[in-house]
Amino acid sequence: MRSFEYYTPTKVIFGKDTHLKIGELLKDYNCHKVLIHYGSESAVKSGLIHEISKCLTEAGIDFVTLGGVVPNPRLSKVREGISLCQKESVDFILAVGGGSVIDSAKAIGYGVANPWTDVWNFFLKTEIPNACLPIGAIPTIAASGSEMSGSCVITNEDGWLKRGSTRSDLCRPKFTLMNPRLTYTLPEYQTESGCVDILLHTMERYFVNIETMEITDSISESLMQTVIYNARILLNEPGNYNARAEIMWAGSLSHNGLTGCGTGGGDWACHQLEHELGGLYDVTHGAGLAALWGSWARYVYDANPERFAQFATNIFDIPCFADYENTALAGIEAMEDFFRSIHMPTSLHELGLDLTDEQIHELAFKCSFEDTRTIGVFKQLNMKDMEKIYAMAR
Repeated sequence: MRSFEYYTPTKVIFGKDTHLKIGELLKDYNCHKVLIHYGSESAVKSGLIHEISKCLTEAGIDFVTLGGVVPNPRLSKVREGISLCQKESVDFILAVGGGSVIDSAKAIGYGVANPWTDVWNFFLKTEIPNACLPIGAIPTIAASGSEMSGSCVITNEDGWLKRGSTRSDLCRPKFTLMNPRLTYTLPEYQTESGCVDILLHTMERYFVNIETMEITDSISESLMQTVIYNARILLNEPGNYNARAEIMWAGSLSHNGLTGCGTGGGDWACHQLEHELGGLYDVTHGAGLAALWGSWARYVYDANPERFAQFATNIFDIPCFADYENTALAGIEAMEDFFRSIHMPTSLHELGLDLTDEQIHELAFKCSFEDTRTIGVFKQLNMKDMEKIYAMAR
């Protein structure tokens, strides 16, 4: 077990119609002008942005709006937001949307609070931010956990590089207003892709090659079982409030650091591999993770088959066979069967990508930062390993 620090300062207000408390809540932060940051026009057409604007007006809080955030949020939109905030003297950012919107808001917050450098440097990790505008979040999809995390991921259109910032409590949202009803209208694909993202945030921390804490393992395993159970319910009952609520809360707990206590931080190879897919081909993040996970797992499980066997037994009730290897492989297959059951891809072809050897090489070249880094801790992977995993996933 590794030593750890755990700090989760985000205030959570959870339940039906909690987003309508935003005006009174913002008064506590003494802000003078708020940027309401959101994604597609559906947030406007649904009336959600109007409801939030009305709450701020009634509370006497001035605001400006900026929509247009897309999945795999773009650096150009971040820079647009930075310019708008500087022009309008914005001192608080309210993200209304999914993980892409919240990540974009965090990046804008970094850019405004650190005008001495270009914000992209924080994602290249050549500079470290020393401040961030305060952020609040009203999630409309359960997936990324960004509403309680200290990280964000942005895509630079120049080279289509998808990169994450250094983890920092500076960008953790001050609060999140979580209303499961706001996720009712999500298409099935987005709902189930979000469930995969939640699972992988837990599994990245779970699959480590060290002795872990029993209590952390138990929390992680319970969280995974909860997501699997409720993801299946939402296939047939998209308006099931309890299932939506379980998934939404699981999304936050999966990425606020709780399931990483004592695990040394996690592996994160699957996320690094998927980031290149998202950057180059603009795929939905959770679906990309589902398409890659089985190939990654089969490539690395022999580094510690006992860990994968524990996963198989505790998550899918697979009996422990005579050797850990067969149990591990059965668990990997069970997870892929689950992905299929919720209509998620388990290969790049099913994701809609039929990649050439040259394209596979490009993905590995970019993921390895031009063959200058390795990824993963369960089994350390170099560029050739990455290339093999991408090829296995075809």
